[in-house]
Amino acid sequence: MSSDFEAYEQDFGTLTAEITNKIGRIPKLAGEEKTQLVLNVDKQLEEVRELLEQMDLEIREIPIQSRGMYNSRLKSYKQEMEKLEKDFKRSRIAYSDEVRNELLGDDGSSSESQLIKLREERAHLLDNTERLERSSRRLEAGYQIAVETEQVGQEILSNLHSDREKIQRSRDRLRETDANLGKSSRILTGMLRRVLDWTVEVREAWLFSVMTGPLTHSCSPSVSGCGAARGLSAHPQGPVRAASPKAD
Repeated sequence: MSSDFEAYEQDFGTLTAEITNKIGRIPKLAGEEKTQLVLNVDKQLEEVRELLEQMDLEIREIPIQSRGMYNSRLKSYKQEMEKLEKDFKRSRIAYSDEVRNELLGDDGSSSESQLIKLREERAHLLDNTERLERSSRRLEAGYQIAVETEQVGQEILSNLHSDREKIQRSRDRLRETDANLGKSSRILTGMLRRVLDWTVEVREAWLFSVMTGPLTHSCSPSVSGCGAARGLSAHPQGPVRAASPKAD
Protein backbone atom coordinates (compact mmCIF):
# COMPACT_ATOMS: atom_id res chain seq x y z
CA MET A 1 0.00 0.00 0.00
CA SER A 2 2.80 2.47 0.87
CA SER A 3 4.40 1.90 -2.55
CA ASP A 4 1.17 3.02 -4.24
CA PHE A 5 1.05 6.09 -2.02
CA GLU A 6 4.62 6.99 -2.95
CA ALA A 7 3.79 6.58 -6.65
CA TYR A 8 0.91 9.02 -6.20
CA GLU A 9 3.30 11.40 -4.46
CA GLN A 10 5.64 11.36 -7.45
CA ASP A 11 2.76 12.09 -9.83
CA PHE A 12 1.63 14.88 -7.52
CA GLY A 13 5.09 16.48 -7.55
CA THR A 14 5.35 16.32 -11.34
CA LEU A 15 1.89 17.80 -11.91
CA THR A 16 2.25 20.60 -9.37
CA ALA A 17 5.60 21.63 -10.88
CA GLU A 18 4.03 21.86 -14.35
CA ILE A 19 1.04 23.77 -12.98
CA THR A 20 3.28 26.26 -11.15
CA ASN A 21 5.22 26.93 -14.34
CA LYS A 22 2.07 27.45 -16.39
CA ILE A 23 0.46 29.69 -13.76
CA GLY A 24 3.48 31.98 -14.03
CA ARG A 25 3.03 32.19 -17.81
CA ILE A 26 -0.71 32.96 -17.81
CA PRO A 27 -0.45 36.72 -17.03
CA LYS A 28 1.96 37.16 -19.95
CA LEU A 29 -0.53 35.82 -22.47
CA ALA A 30 -3.73 37.16 -23.97
CA GLY A 31 -6.55 36.06 -26.19
CA GLU A 32 -6.96 32.48 -27.35
CA GLU A 33 -3.50 31.43 -26.22
CA LYS A 34 -4.25 32.46 -22.65
CA THR A 35 -7.65 30.75 -22.76
CA GLN A 36 -6.12 27.46 -23.89
CA LEU A 37 -3.45 27.60 -21.19
CA VAL A 38 -6.07 28.35 -18.52
CA LEU A 39 -8.13 25.35 -19.64
CA ASN A 40 -5.03 23.16 -19.58
CA VAL A 41 -4.13 24.23 -16.04
CA ASP A 42 -7.71 23.72 -14.90
CA LYS A 43 -7.63 20.16 -16.25
CA GLN A 44 -4.34 19.44 -14.50
CA LEU A 45 -5.71 20.79 -11.22
CA GLU A 46 -8.58 18.33 -11.53
CA GLU A 47 -6.04 15.53 -11.97
CA VAL A 48 -4.28 16.69 -8.80
CA ARG A 49 -7.59 16.54 -6.91
CA GLU A 50 -8.07 12.96 -8.07
CA LEU A 51 -4.55 12.10 -6.91
CA LEU A 52 -5.33 13.50 -3.46
CA GLU A 53 -8.48 11.39 -3.31
CA GLN A 54 -6.49 8.29 -4.26
CA MET A 55 -3.95 9.09 -1.54
CA ASP A 56 -6.76 9.40 0.98
CA LEU A 57 -8.13 5.99 -0.04
CA GLU A 58 -4.69 4.41 0.22
CA ILE A 59 -4.22 5.79 3.74
CA ARG A 60 -7.45 4.09 4.83
CA GLU A 61 -5.94 0.74 3.81
CA ILE A 62 -2.76 1.34 5.83
CA PRO A 63 -2.62 -0.06 9.41
CA ILE A 64 -3.76 2.43 12.03
CA GLN A 65 -0.38 2.62 13.75
CA SER A 66 1.25 3.84 10.51
CA ARG A 67 -1.39 6.30 9.34
CA GLY A 68 -0.14 9.34 11.27
CA MET A 69 2.88 9.97 9.06
CA TYR A 70 0.91 9.57 5.83
CA ASN A 71 -1.91 11.80 7.08
CA SER A 72 0.61 14.57 7.79
CA ARG A 73 2.04 14.30 4.29
CA LEU A 74 -1.42 14.32 2.75
CA LYS A 75 -2.35 17.41 4.76
CA SER A 76 0.70 19.28 3.43
CA TYR A 77 -0.21 18.27 -0.13
CA LYS A 78 -3.74 19.60 0.34
CA GLN A 79 -2.35 22.91 1.60
CA GLU A 80 -0.11 23.10 -1.45
CA MET A 81 -3.14 22.40 -3.63
CA GLU A 82 -5.06 25.27 -2.02
CA LYS A 83 -2.15 27.63 -2.69
CA LEU A 84 -2.02 26.56 -6.33
CA GLU A 85 -5.74 27.21 -6.74
CA LYS A 86 -5.39 30.70 -5.27
CA ASP A 87 -2.41 31.49 -7.50
CA PHE A 88 -4.31 30.17 -10.50
CA LYS A 89 -7.29 32.37 -9.70
CA ARG A 90 -5.11 35.47 -9.42
CA SER A 91 -3.22 34.64 -12.61
CA ARG A 92 -6.43 34.46 -14.62
CA ILE A 93 -7.28 38.08 -13.88
CA ALA A 94 -3.71 39.43 -13.85
CA TYR A 95 -1.92 41.02 -16.82
CA SER A 96 1.72 41.75 -17.39
CA ASP A 97 2.80 45.26 -18.35
CA GLU A 98 3.18 44.28 -22.00
CA VAL A 99 -0.30 42.78 -22.20
CA ARG A 100 -1.76 45.77 -20.38
CA ASN A 101 -0.21 48.22 -22.83
CA GLU A 102 -1.40 46.08 -25.72
CA LEU A 103 -4.96 46.07 -24.40
CA LEU A 104 -5.08 49.73 -23.37
CA GLY A 105 -2.79 51.29 -25.94
CA ASP A 106 -0.06 53.82 -25.22
CA ASP A 107 -2.30 55.92 -23.02
CA GLY A 108 -2.49 53.33 -20.27
CA SER A 109 -2.86 55.80 -17.42
CA SER A 110 -6.04 57.28 -18.83
CA SER A 111 -7.70 53.87 -19.02
CA GLU A 112 -6.67 52.59 -15.59
CA SER A 113 -10.26 52.76 -14.38
CA GLN A 114 -11.36 50.59 -17.29
CA LEU A 115 -8.72 48.02 -16.39
CA ILE A 116 -9.87 47.98 -12.76
CA LYS A 117 -13.44 47.53 -13.89
CA LEU A 118 -12.38 44.74 -16.22
CA ARG A 119 -10.56 43.00 -13.39
CA GLU A 120 -13.60 43.26 -11.15
CA GLU A 121 -15.85 41.83 -13.84
CA ARG A 122 -13.44 38.98 -14.53
CA ALA A 123 -13.11 38.25 -10.81
CA HIS A 124 -16.89 38.20 -10.47
CA LEU A 125 -17.16 35.92 -13.49
CA LEU A 126 -14.52 33.57 -12.09
CA ASP A 127 -16.31 33.44 -8.74
CA ASN A 128 -19.54 32.51 -10.48
CA THR A 129 -17.72 29.87 -12.51
CA GLU A 130 -16.21 28.35 -9.38
CA ARG A 131 -19.61 28.32 -7.70
CA LEU A 132 -21.07 26.52 -10.69
CA GLU A 133 -18.25 23.99 -10.62
CA ARG A 134 -18.73 23.35 -6.91
CA SER A 135 -22.48 23.03 -7.43
CA SER A 136 -21.87 20.58 -10.27
CA ARG A 137 -19.58 18.48 -8.09
CA ARG A 138 -22.16 18.49 -5.29
CA LEU A 139 -24.87 17.48 -7.75
CA GLU A 140 -22.72 14.64 -9.04
CA ALA A 141 -22.04 13.50 -5.47
CA GLY A 142 -25.76 13.74 -4.67
CA TYR A 143 -26.63 11.77 -7.78
CA GLN A 144 -24.12 9.08 -6.83
CA ILE A 145 -25.61 8.90 -3.33
CA ALA A 146 -29.10 8.66 -4.84
CA VAL A 147 -27.99 5.79 -7.10
CA GLU A 148 -26.39 3.96 -4.19
CA THR A 149 -29.49 4.56 -2.06
CA GLU A 150 -31.69 3.18 -4.83
CA GLN A 151 -29.52 0.07 -5.04
CA VAL A 152 -29.73 -0.41 -1.28
CA GLY A 153 -33.50 0.07 -1.45
CA GLN A 154 -33.80 -2.56 -4.17
CA GLU A 155 -31.75 -4.99 -2.10
CA ILE A 156 -33.96 -4.33 0.93
CA LEU A 157 -37.12 -4.87 -1.13
CA SER A 158 -35.68 -8.10 -2.51
CA ASN A 159 -34.84 -9.30 1.01
CA LEU A 160 -38.32 -8.35 2.23
CA HIS A 161 -39.91 -10.27 -0.65
CA SER A 162 -37.79 -13.30 0.19
CA ASP A 163 -38.70 -13.02 3.88
CA ARG A 164 -42.37 -12.73 2.96
CA GLU A 165 -42.18 -15.94 0.94
CA LYS A 166 -40.48 -17.71 3.86
CA ILE A 167 -43.16 -16.49 6.27
CA GLN A 168 -45.90 -17.63 3.87
CA ARG A 169 -44.33 -21.08 3.59
CA SER A 170 -44.01 -21.29 7.38
CA ARG A 171 -47.66 -20.27 7.75
CA ASP A 172 -48.73 -22.98 5.29
CA ARG A 173 -46.70 -25.57 7.20
CA LEU A 174 -48.30 -24.43 10.47
CA ARG A 175 -51.77 -24.78 8.97
CA GLU A 176 -50.93 -28.25 7.71
CA THR A 177 -49.49 -29.20 11.10
CA ASP A 178 -52.61 -27.86 12.84
CA ALA A 179 -54.83 -29.94 10.54
CA ASN A 180 -52.73 -33.04 11.23
CA LEU A 181 -52.92 -32.38 14.97
CA GLY A 182 -56.72 -32.09 14.76
CA LYS A 183 -56.94 -35.38 12.88
CA SER A 184 -54.60 -37.06 15.37
CA SER A 185 -56.65 -35.68 18.26
CA ARG A 186 -59.84 -37.17 16.83
CA ILE A 187 -58.13 -40.53 16.31
CA LEU A 188 -56.76 -40.54 19.86
CA THR A 189 -60.18 -39.57 21.25
CA GLY A 190 -61.80 -42.50 19.44
CA MET A 191 -59.11 -44.88 20.66
CA LEU A 192 -59.51 -43.64 24.23
CA ARG A 193 -63.28 -44.10 24.05
CA ARG A 194 -62.87 -47.68 22.84
CA VAL A 195 -60.32 -48.38 25.59
CA LEU A 196 -62.73 -47.02 28.20
CA ASP A 197 -65.59 -49.14 26.83
CA TRP A 198 -63.39 -52.22 26.85
CA THR A 199 -62.29 -51.45 30.42
CA VAL A 200 -65.91 -51.20 31.57
CA GLU A 201 -66.76 -54.50 29.91
CA VAL A 202 -63.77 -56.22 31.50
CA ARG A 203 -64.68 -54.84 34.92
CA GLU A 204 -68.28 -56.02 34.62
CA ALA A 205 -67.14 -59.48 33.55
CA TRP A 206 -64.72 -59.64 36.45
CA LEU A 207 -67.36 -58.57 38.97
CA PHE A 208 -69.79 -61.16 37.60
CA SER A 209 -67.18 -63.88 37.87
CA VAL A 210 -66.35 -62.83 41.43
CA MET A 211 -70.00 -62.88 42.48
CA THR A 212 -70.93 -66.21 40.86
CA GLY A 213 -67.67 -68.04 41.40
CA PRO A 214 -68.21 -69.26 45.09
CA LEU A 215 -71.61 -70.80 44.35
CA THR A 216 -70.29 -72.69 41.39
CA HIS A 217 -67.33 -74.18 43.24
CA SER A 218 -69.01 -74.94 46.67
CA CYS A 219 -72.00 -77.06 45.42
CA SER A 220 -71.74 -80.54 43.91
CA PRO A 221 -74.31 -83.43 43.31
CA SER A 222 -72.87 -85.64 46.11
CA VAL A 223 -73.31 -83.08 48.81
CA SER A 224 -76.64 -83.14 50.63
CA GLY A 225 -78.47 -79.94 50.75
CA CYS A 226 -76.95 -78.74 47.50
CA GLY A 227 -80.16 -79.70 45.73
CA ALA A 228 -82.12 -77.76 48.24
CA ALA A 229 -79.80 -74.90 47.64
CA ARG A 230 -80.37 -75.30 43.97
CA GLY A 231 -84.08 -75.43 44.61
CA LEU A 232 -83.88 -72.33 46.62
CA SER A 233 -81.86 -70.67 44.01
CA ALA A 234 -84.25 -71.94 41.35
CA HIS A 235 -87.34 -70.86 43.31
CA PRO A 236 -86.81 -67.55 44.92
CA GLN A 237 -90.24 -67.70 46.66
CA GLY A 238 -89.08 -70.61 48.87
CA PRO A 239 -89.42 -74.46 48.80
CA VAL A 240 -92.48 -75.94 47.14
CA ARG A 241 -94.67 -77.91 49.60
CA ALA A 242 -96.54 -81.11 48.61
CA ALA A 243 -100.31 -80.84 48.37
CA SER A 244 -102.26 -82.59 51.23
CA PRO A 245 -104.85 -85.26 50.24
CA LYS A 246 -108.44 -84.15 50.19
CA ALA A 247 -110.96 -85.78 52.60
CA ASP A 248 -113.69 -87.84 51.12
